[in-house]
Amino acid sequence: MTVLSTENLQQMGDELFDALKTCRSIEPLIARYPDMDIDAAYAVQQHLMQRRLESGERVVGKKIGVTSRAVMDLLGVMQPDFGWLTDRMVYNEGESIRADNLIQPKAEGEIAFLLKKTLMGPGITREDVIDATDGVMACFEIVDSRIRDWKISIVDTVADNASCGVFVLGERLVDPREVDLLTCGMVLEKNGEIVATGAGAAAMGHPAEAVAWLANTLGARGVALEAGEVVLSGSLGTMVPVAAGDALRVTIGGIGGCSVRFA
Repeated sequence: MTVLSTENLQQMGDELFDALKTCRSIEPLIARYPDMDIDAAYAVQQHLMQRRLESGERVVGKKIGVTSRAVMDLLGVMQPDFGWLTDRMVYNEGESIRADNLIQPKAEGEIAFLLKKTLMGPGITREDVIDATDGVMACFEIVDSRIRDWKISIVDTVADNASCGVFVLGERLVDPREVDLLTCGMVLEKNGEIVATGAGAAAMGHPAEAVAWLANTLGARGVALEAGEVVLSGSLGTMVPVAAGDALRVTIGGIGGCSVRFA
């Protein structure tokens, strides 16, 4: 088994950072290191995020990736992962996103949680998440991969900050106790046509369960979900490719909608 040095891990993080800044893709990391494991991938992610923070970005939340069966089947990645959200990833409702600032973007309809209390695992439950949540919102996560042609393994997407691109939050904040997060239906429209549907249960059985998983997984690494942060709880349907000229809207029953355009 290849033992990856700190220098190896940092080099991969630097490559991903440079790919992000120059808007280009690189070959899969797993092709270079076939026995690279998830712990090594998270070490690469940590270095990548260190580079982003040193460049002036600020953490505003976290995201859960690969939560729905539809996305697992599409990518061939069969377990969830997590990444970090920064202030440079945020777009406002209805705001136009320049497609040429991304490499190979795809849109996901999700439920975002705005936290009013800090959550630190282990032992966080779905009920703890609901109690700690100020409100939920419909949102788009625009995932993007710095790995060429989306040919990713779990270690590639983990290293690449869970393939996070940018995200857009809806304007309506809803008390999570006032909506059935399990059965709420999601409809994603692209240029006026329905291209994806789903429900809250697609996110690891329940969106708050997904957030609890994240709190406990991060807690094992000594990291909390902080009060005031946004948590993206995972796609409720398949990923939808987007390009310049596309207009998308996601609507989630009981929560509201979110719109985005690509220029």
